[in-house]
Amino acid sequence: MKKYIVFILMFGFILNYQHMNGQKMTQVQTDALINSDEFSFHAERANPTNYDVINIANSLPNAPAMRMFQLQGQGYGFSIKKNELEVVLPYFGRVFNPTYGNSNNNSYRFTSKDFKIEKTQKKKGKWVYRIQPKDVNNVSDIYIEVFKDGGALVSVKSNDRQPISYDGYISKTEIETEKEKL
Repeated sequence: MKKYIVFILMFGFILNYQHMNGQKMTQVQTDALINSDEFSFHAERANPTNYDVINIANSLPNAPAMRMFQLQGQGYGFSIKKNELEVVLPYFGRVFNPTYGNSNNNSYRFTSKDFKIEKTQKKKGKWVYRIQPKDVNNVSDIYIEVFKDGGALVSVKSNDRQPISYDGYISKTEIETEKEKL
């Protein structure tokens, strides 16, 4: 009887794992996106490093205990194009130099036209990007680890707040034409 219970639990875990990783790509698709240097990152989870934020979120009534905040369906992420980096990511953590009256500065929402990209390939097909926006005051580095199945881990290092990381996946950037913008 114990063998059946273990088998059922393992089968359930495998199905759950496959459901969670539904956005995966093949190695060829991932390499094509990496070689083009134009892709979008879609954030599914945020992992704040400040335990005060985690403790406050876990102390809310009927809140599940968690360390990562689910962001699915919110449209958070960023896109890298040849001459533009557009970032829309939420922020959970301590801000050392807050700006009052402007709620747009509480998250990472910016478009950079002047940035430097360093790209290196690591073991097992993993790629690591380091993006340094030069025309944004509060972000010094954005690190992206892209795995061969299209999964990605993004870490944002800032000048005026604690670091935060995001978990998600990459996809092809949809190019907007001027008519679609209007």
